[in-house]
Amino acid sequence: MALESWLTKVRSAISTSLDSVRSTMNATDAIAIISRKKAHVGILAFEIASLMSKFLHLWRSLSDVQIARLRHETIASQGIRKIVSDDDSFLLSLACAELVDTLRLIAVSASTTLSSRCTDPCLREFYRIFKEFSDSGHDPHRWVMSWKEMESKAKKMDRYVASTAALYKEMEELSEAEHGLRKLLQCGGGCNKNRPASKISAIAELQQKIFWQRQEVKYLKQTSLWSCTFDTVLSLLARSSFTVLARIKQVFGIGFESHRLPCSLSATVYPSSDATSPPPPASPSKKQQQCGILESNSAMLVPPPTTLGAAALALHYANIIIAIEKMIRSPRAVRPDARDDLYNMLPASVRGILRRRLKGVGGWGSATDTALAAEWREALARIGEWLGPVAHDTVRWQGERSFEGRRSAAAVAPRNGVLLLQTLFFANREKVEAAIAELLVGLNYVWRFEREMAARAALKHMDSNENKCLEF
Repeated sequence: MALESWLTKVRSAISTSLDSVRSTMNATDAIAIISRKKAHVGILAFEIASLMSKFLHLWRSLSDVQIARLRHETIASQGIRKIVSDDDSFLLSLACAELVDTLRLIAVSASTTLSSRCTDPCLREFYRIFKEFSDSGHDPHRWVMSWKEMESKAKKMDRYVASTAALYKEMEELSEAEHGLRKLLQCGGGCNKNRPASKISAIAELQQKIFWQRQEVKYLKQTSLWSCTFDTVLSLLARSSFTVLARIKQVFGIGFESHRLPCSLSATVYPSSDATSPPPPASPSKKQQQCGILESNSAMLVPPPTTLGAAALALHYANIIIAIEKMIRSPRAVRPDARDDLYNMLPASVRGILRRRLKGVGGWGSATDTALAAEWREALARIGEWLGPVAHDTVRWQGERSFEGRRSAAAVAPRNGVLLLQTLFFANREKVEAAIAELLVGLNYVWRFEREMAARAALKHMDSNENKCLEF
C-alpha cells in the first residue's frame, strides 16, 4: 500500500510538471506569434519595394497593348528575324519563358525574405503553394484576383513604392545633414561662446533642418512599407504573383487549364483569323508535364551552343557593333589609333573572316571609286538599320539587370522593357560575325576613300596656292 501511494504521488508530480512545461511553451509560442504579428518590415522595406516594382513592371508588360506590340512589332523586327529566328512560335516561347522565369525569381525572393517571418501558415508555405498552382492550376485560397482588383492593388503598390523611395532619399539626406553637423561642431573648437556668430547661425540653421527632416522621415516611415507587417506585404505579393502567372497562362495559352481573368481581352499572343473567337490554349508539352512549367521555362532560357549567349560574347559583340556604328557616322574623323583599338577588340574568328573578305575585294589597295563608295555607304546603312537596334537593346538589357543588382532605391529604376529575345543573347554567332565583318569591310573602303579624297583636295589646294604665288 505504501508503494502504491508513493507511485501515485510520483505520477501526480510528473503530470503537474508536464502541464507546467506545456503551459509555458504555449505561452512562449503565443508571445512569439503576437510579436511576429506586430513586427514591421523596417529596413527590408527597400528590398520589398524593389520586388513590388518588378511585379508592377511584369504586370504592365502583360497588358493588351504590350502583348499586341510583342506580337506585331517586337518579334517582327528585322534584326531578330535575321540573326535570332524567323519562327514566330519560337520567339513567343522565348518571351513567355523570360516572363515566367522573372516571376519565379521574384516569388523565390519574396518567399526567402518574408515567409519565415509571417504568422499566417498559408503565407509561410507561399512558394510551395505557388509551385503547385503553376503546375496544376489549383488555387485553394482564391489568391488569383480579377483584373479590376489587380489594378487596384497595382495602384496601392505604386504608392508604396513611391513613398518608400522618398523615404530612402530623405534618410540619405538626413544622414548627410547629421554628418555635416558633427563635422561643423568638431571644426568649431571650444565652447559655443568662442565660436563666431556666423558659425553659430549656421549650426542653428542646420539643426533646424535636421529637425524637420526627422519629422519627414517619421511620417514617411508610417506611410511607406517600413511600417507594414510581414503578413500584409507577403499577402499582397502572393496574390499578385498568382494573378500575374494566371495572366501569363491566359495570353500565351499555356498550362493545364485556361486561367481566365474576368476582363476584356482585345489582344492575344496568337490572334486567329476570326477576331470574335479567341484561340484555344495550347496543350502542355511533355517537358512541361514532366518538369513543371517553372522549370521548363527556366530551362528554355539556356542558349544553344551556336549562339553568342552560350559563348558569353553577347555584350562584347554589342559594344563592337556600337563602336563600328559611331565610326560609320563620321569615317573621315576616325584616327588610325581608333582603328587599331577596334581591331584589338575583335575575336580571332572575326579577324579571320575580315582578312579573307578584304583579300577577296582587294581591300588593301587604293579607294578612289566614287560609285563603289556610295554603294558601300548604302550597304552599311542597311546592315546598321537592323543590327544596331539589337546591339543597343543588348546593352540596355544588361545595364538594367546590373542596376537592379544594386541594393538601393532601385525600386523606381526606369525600365526599358527590353526582352532577352531582342538582344544578341540568342543570336546565331556565325551570322553576327559575318555581319560585323561586312561592316568592317565597308567601313575600311569608305574610310580609305575619305582619306584619298581629303588628300587630293589638300594637294589641289596646295597647287592652287603655288600657282597664285607664281603669278604674284
